[in-house]
Amino acid sequence: MIVAVNAPVPTGTEVVDVGSLVVMPGIVDSHVHVNDPGRTDWEGFESAGRAAAAGGVTTLVDMPLNSTPATTSASALKAKVAAAQGRCRVDFGLWGGVVPGNSGELEALLDAGALACKCFLAPSGIDDFPHVNEAELRIAMPVLARRGAGLLAHAELPGLIRPTDPEADPSDYTTFLATRPREAELEAISLLIRLSAETRCAVHIVHVSAAEALPLIAEARRAGTPITAETCPHYLTLAAEDVPRGGTHFKCAPPIRERANRDGLWSGLADGSLDLIASDHSPCPPDLKVLGSGSFIDAWGGISSLQLSLRVAWTEAARRGYDLPQIVRWMCEGPARLAGLAHRKGRLAEGYDADLVIFDPDAEATVEAGQLFHRHPLTPYEGSRLRGRVVATYVRGILVFDDGAFPEACPGRWLKRGEA
Repeated sequence: MIVAVNAPVPTGTEVVDVGSLVVMPGIVDSHVHVNDPGRTDWEGFESAGRAAAAGGVTTLVDMPLNSTPATTSASALKAKVAAAQGRCRVDFGLWGGVVPGNSGELEALLDAGALACKCFLAPSGIDDFPHVNEAELRIAMPVLARRGAGLLAHAELPGLIRPTDPEADPSDYTTFLATRPREAELEAISLLIRLSAETRCAVHIVHVSAAEALPLIAEARRAGTPITAETCPHYLTLAAEDVPRGGTHFKCAPPIRERANRDGLWSGLADGSLDLIASDHSPCPPDLKVLGSGSFIDAWGGISSLQLSLRVAWTEAARRGYDLPQIVRWMCEGPARLAGLAHRKGRLAEGYDADLVIFDPDAEATVEAGQLFHRHPLTPYEGSRLRGRVVATYVRGILVFDDGAFPEACPGRWLKRGEA
């Protein structure tokens, strides 16, 4: 725990002098697919924890799908905790899941320690995590509202997702992009705003990709609707025009959109329409990216970025004239607030956990797959020149990453809902 800031050092205390390097709060990544248990060949708490520590992430919150079983019941949540205990190098929380027919499980999930619950409004790609419709949301949202828990939502409506043009080239990114139009996202967000206003259930829109959604969110807030939203490093740095032919490692949903849209997302962060940046680290085995055929239609959608999210966001933010305090607001304070951890995570302040990152904001290096600790180092950032270097990472005062090395300690703790 941080006992004092800018105070005299007690006699006998070990002092670590970092010179001109920056000491900043640990990143809180509130959108991570760890996939453990059940799909640890995709990612696991051990590999994800190492990647997080190397990227300056001291707290991650795991999404409820891609693991087997999906985290849609209290028993499934307990299985996930058992898989993580003693294996995760950083602190972790868990989101529960809202799927058709499990509204009776939601309070048990929250009682078991889920921080809040997540749903999909469009097919998730995982059979045991089906999407919900408006009628099912009208059952689930009052339960969450009564318990003071929020709903995180993947906002695309399936009726507006278009079939693939059979005459189009599946290895051309625009073929995939045409299937996920902005309208699917905008209409889903409009629906969530309306239901949030009616039920008073707090709603968080995950991975906003369409900048046109930001006025809808801002207007809803002005009207008193409890709604927040995030975007991700890939939407802030990549552009549809630059996705190479057959570059299926760029595929995600909602999709990476055009350069002008990217500019709009940065404006949304600056004016507060967007609350935070989270990685949406969603890895898979390389064969599911079908790099051989290069088909964007057949490839699994998801981008691996847990270890790189701070450097990716900082590179583009600095280029646009933003500063590190703004990065801290978007990647530390905002996610901690979303997860109900703002009383102990996301800031360097007395009484907070001593989650520290020693960061060199001016260093530059090229991303090489061999330097990544994700289980599968396939990423669209390979070969990119990024600013910033994580020199060391501390979780509650324990050194978990030291300039490329991992000390023996693996101190990650489960952060349960309602615990101090």
